[in-house]
Amino acid sequence: MKKFFLHTTFIIITLISFSAKAQNKISVTNLQCEMLNNPEGIDVVKPRLSWQINADVNDVKQTAYQIIVASTLENLNTNNADLWDSGKIENDESVNIIYKGKKLDDRQNAFWKVTVWTNKGEIQSKEKANFSMGILNYADWKSTRWIGYEKTSAGDSISQYSKLSARYLRKEINVKKQVKNAKVYIMGMGLYELYINGNKIGDQVLAPVPTDYTKNVKYNVFDVTSQLQEGKNALGTILGNGRFFTMRQDYKPYKIKTFGYPKMALQLFVEYTDGTKDVIRTDDTWKVTTNGPILSNNEYDGEEYDARKEMKGWNTTNFDDKNWLTAEYVQEPGGFYEAQMTPNMKIMGEVKPISIKQTPRGTYIFDMGQNMVGWLQLKVKGKSGEKINMKFAESLQTDGSLYIDNLRDARTTDVYTLKGEGEEIWEPTFIFHGFRFVEVSGFPTKPTVDNFVGKVVYDDIKTIGTFESSDAVMNQIFKNAYWGIRGNYKGMPIDCPQRNERQPWLGDRTTGAYGESFLFDSQTLYAKWLDDIKNAQTADGGIPDVAPAFWRYYGDNVTWPGTYITVADMLYQQFGDKKVIEKHYPSMKKWIVYMEENYLVNDLMTKDKYGDWCVPPESLELIHSKDSTRTTNGELIASAFYYHLLQKMKKFATINGTNSENIQYYDSLSERIKTAFNAKFFDSKTNKYANNTVTANLLPLTFGMVPENLQSKVFDNIVHEVEVTYKGHISTGVIGTQFLMRTLSQFGRPDLSYKLASNNTYPSWGYMAKNGATTIWELWNGNTADPKMNSQNHVMLLGDLLIWYYENIAGIKSNPETPGFKQIIMKPDFETGLTFVNASYESIYGLIKSDWKKAKNKLEWKINIPANSSAIVYLPTSDISAVMVNNQKLTAAFSSYYKIENNNLVLNLSSGSYAIVVKR
Repeated sequence: MKKFFLHTTFIIITLISFSAKAQNKISVTNLQCEMLNNPEGIDVVKPRLSWQINADVNDVKQTAYQIIVASTLENLNTNNADLWDSGKIENDESVNIIYKGKKLDDRQNAFWKVTVWTNKGEIQSKEKANFSMGILNYADWKSTRWIGYEKTSAGDSISQYSKLSARYLRKEINVKKQVKNAKVYIMGMGLYELYINGNKIGDQVLAPVPTDYTKNVKYNVFDVTSQLQEGKNALGTILGNGRFFTMRQDYKPYKIKTFGYPKMALQLFVEYTDGTKDVIRTDDTWKVTTNGPILSNNEYDGEEYDARKEMKGWNTTNFDDKNWLTAEYVQEPGGFYEAQMTPNMKIMGEVKPISIKQTPRGTYIFDMGQNMVGWLQLKVKGKSGEKINMKFAESLQTDGSLYIDNLRDARTTDVYTLKGEGEEIWEPTFIFHGFRFVEVSGFPTKPTVDNFVGKVVYDDIKTIGTFESSDAVMNQIFKNAYWGIRGNYKGMPIDCPQRNERQPWLGDRTTGAYGESFLFDSQTLYAKWLDDIKNAQTADGGIPDVAPAFWRYYGDNVTWPGTYITVADMLYQQFGDKKVIEKHYPSMKKWIVYMEENYLVNDLMTKDKYGDWCVPPESLELIHSKDSTRTTNGELIASAFYYHLLQKMKKFATINGTNSENIQYYDSLSERIKTAFNAKFFDSKTNKYANNTVTANLLPLTFGMVPENLQSKVFDNIVHEVEVTYKGHISTGVIGTQFLMRTLSQFGRPDLSYKLASNNTYPSWGYMAKNGATTIWELWNGNTADPKMNSQNHVMLLGDLLIWYYENIAGIKSNPETPGFKQIIMKPDFETGLTFVNASYESIYGLIKSDWKKAKNKLEWKINIPANSSAIVYLPTSDISAVMVNNQKLTAAFSSYYKIENNNLVLNLSSGSYAIVVKR
């Protein structure tokens, strides 16, 4: 494809011709450092800078740029680039430009702007951006001591159902001079809330993001200049348990990793207007108590809060803390200290209950109308000591009571004890629930829906994708996916938010992360997760199934650990992030070699753990199929997937420019595996692989292991299984579904993909929606299977569905030759049965839109291509006289400027807006 476009000339179609006046319609915006919206505490010595070009005119291309970086805003305003002046660089790149200026020191502030030259003229950014370096050296924390309280208190429990009261810490300081600027650096394990003079610092919740604290510990940075005042000030923190003091103590210690009691380390750097500086640190002058209102906070079981024990003014000055204890010096967690480069969680929305019903027992069931993740805020008046219990669940039993069997031993209950002083408003601090229904008991009056509001909580990342089509089932599935994905972003991608699991399983995101990237700006989240995986790797190369390895699941299979490689590939493909490949390549290769040396026998990968997990069973009551014709050979899955990963490693080696021996290694190993694979699993008489499951045929076909002259015959077997054996329904599990939709479309059956996407009978995504699902189930039969594994908010079964929505139906795909949507491939499957699709995607270059609809005799397609990008656009006709672009006809006179390819008219469009009409 790349060679074709280098050697063929295309018509460049523009909507508005450029004039001198049009320059005002071009601007440089969205200046970002490391793709962060709030770049405090950058933990990269050579950060990457990016920007977008916005234009109301067509055909805008960057030709050069100049970046100026200064140590102060005043220097920047006078163009005194005392940190870096890139000079004018003749280049069209506008993302991930590596800083090449002076060395950036600890806590260094940097202010920057960019001038861009385009084919339309010069544009200076009106925006001025800034970023700050974090504490880059471990030694700079040396004088800061970890403090806490390493004991249990009355009412605490170290058991399977662990209970531990929150730790409250405080210290008063004296600020004698006028403050110029102040920043606080805090590590609060497992979770913290920080206050200065009674005001909460930041709008984050459940901070910081979780890690394996023995490997790395994240600190957060806040500018608190406006919070400090001359004279006395009070610092206060509350420490919750989070993943540090784990939900299940002294329970399956061989499986569940524990870290200790909550603890914290803090540095407050203050610079005064006279140029002097001061540092306030955690030490033994801080005071601590566990005798506060948060009696327990356990992610599985809920939060207990006794408002009678509130300590008014505890985080302000002049509070009497004589009964508090002196904070103890405690052992540090052990992991390396790192600035958190991903957003914290926030309250990202609210949901009002849609109904309330009283049960025969006198309790009340609230229906939120949506399976959501977060918590309830309550408003109540009552007597001191009255207790309100709120129990959370995803669904109801036939008698209207909560269905809780699928929660396993998670108690999912919040308890609030009233203080009895007028209207009380409360919400939990250190837990979250996955739920649609809430059973409320102990409410002092008859509650109404106005007494409660649901708070939706997930990582503070932007929604960047929209999708709507003419098919109501597909639209509902998209909405369900959206709610399910965002609810499972918890500083890492977890599998489910409701039961006693909530773990970052790798296999759930092998391809799912790719689809998610069309909906959410998940780049920094998944870059952080790759670090978690790297940190969990064993010394000899093994990678676990869960990372961070809160559960010790080192099973040595291919399909789950392989996510390490596929997510890195996604970040490169979707966001143009080459850095993750450079950073993680050595560890990835270490795992590749580890698997070869330990499990490759006769050139086949012999180790598989999960098979094609969650194949739709033949009976609605089963979790796993017992029909051998439905299950795919594990050695086939492992060998094919290992081959697939070798191709990606070869790609990474090429990107990194590593020596040719690496590429030769991957080529040689791949060929050996392909030969052995086809020799063992392919039946040349029937053109079937193994027992002819869709997954058995699909993997080698998708991965390029099938001889080219036999591909259509293998595909015919796939089609027969889907259409005839399974009557147009899904028959694949987690592995096969990752490639099913795109492969059906790629080999000429987009109508069959559409049938699978629009079904509402079992098994299908539509069946879930038809049966009340508002997220995606863990099982295709999640409403009927044994309750021990039927989470109603999982994302692993999405497979490549969302990728297919965007790339194959909307026609928004990044050209692999130009990652990060520098060039877009727009080739929708118009002949699926849909009559319209309207989709958008906010790429790193800007907004991409694809809005098409089919009328009786024409196709209308509106396209938006961001500035400094371009698109290869496929129109479903070979008749150029049938095409109008922006009300301009294409005639035979221009036939040398575009190409007819497989009955498609192929155009190369520069940036801008286009209205295309194709007469049919």
